[in-house]
Amino acid sequence: MRLLRRILITVVVTLAVIFVGVNWVAPVALSFYAARKVPPVARIVPTDLKDTSVSEAPGTKLSYFGYEFEVPWTDLDETQTKLYPTDKTEKTRVDLHFRSGLRLWVTAIPPREWANLLVTEFKVPPQGVELLSGGSDYSFVKTLYEFSPDKMNHWSTSRRVQARELVLLIIKSIALLKPAETGIFDVQNQSYKGFQQGDPKVRQDRLAVNLYSDDGSVEMIFFQKDLKNSASVTQPEINRIIQSLRKATQDVPAAPRIAKK
Repeated sequence: MRLLRRILITVVVTLAVIFVGVNWVAPVALSFYAARKVPPVARIVPTDLKDTSVSEAPGTKLSYFGYEFEVPWTDLDETQTKLYPTDKTEKTRVDLHFRSGLRLWVTAIPPREWANLLVTEFKVPPQGVELLSGGSDYSFVKTLYEFSPDKMNHWSTSRRVQARELVLLIIKSIALLKPAETGIFDVQNQSYKGFQQGDPKVRQDRLAVNLYSDDGSVEMIFFQKDLKNSASVTQPEINRIIQSLRKATQDVPAAPRIAKK
C-alpha cells in the first residue's frame, strides 16, 4: 500500500509540475523573453512637451474632410496637392507640398479605427477588444504608449494579464514610427488629445502627430527629407497646427478652401 501510495503521490506531483510548467512557468519565461527582445523604442513612454509656444508667423488656413487647421507657412504649392485614395470618390488623405521641400500628409480617420484593427489585423477576439481599447482610440493608444517592458507583471498567474501585456508589447513594437525613438509627447487642444512622435530638435526625415476625439481622429505626418535648407520643422510650428485643428464650421467645397492671413 505504501508503495502504491508513493507511486500515486509521484504521479500527482509530476502532473502538477507539468501543469505548472505549461500554464505558468512557460508564460513567465515567454514574458521575460519578450521583454528582452523588443526593440528599444518599445521602452519609450510619453512625456510632456517642454515647448508649448505657438508660432505667430504668417500662415495659410486649410480645410479638408470636415476639418480646419492652419499651417505657419505661405509657400504651399497648390499644383502639387493630391487627394487619396485615388480610386475612390470619398477622399481621406491630402498630400500637401511646400516650395521649401516640406511635405505634409493629413489623414482623416474614422472613430474606433484601432478597435477594428485589433480584430482584423491582430486577431484579438471581440471580448478582448474592449479590454484593450478602453472604449476609444485615444484610450487604447494612451494605454499602448504608456506601457513598456518595465511594467510587465512577469510573475502574474493570470493568463489574461499575461496575454494582454504580450499583445500590448507586440503592437507597440510594430505601431510606433521611427521618429518615436527621439521621444513621444502628449499633445492636445480644446477638442482633441493625442501624441507626437519625434523631437523636432533632432533633425529626422519624419515627424508624426495623431489627435483623437470621439468623432474620429486626424493624423499628420511631416516629411522633411527634401527640405532645401538645414532648418527643420520647429515645435512652435507644429503647435500652431495642433492648436488650430477643429471641425469645419461650414460645409467645405470639393476644392480645398485656402485663405492666407
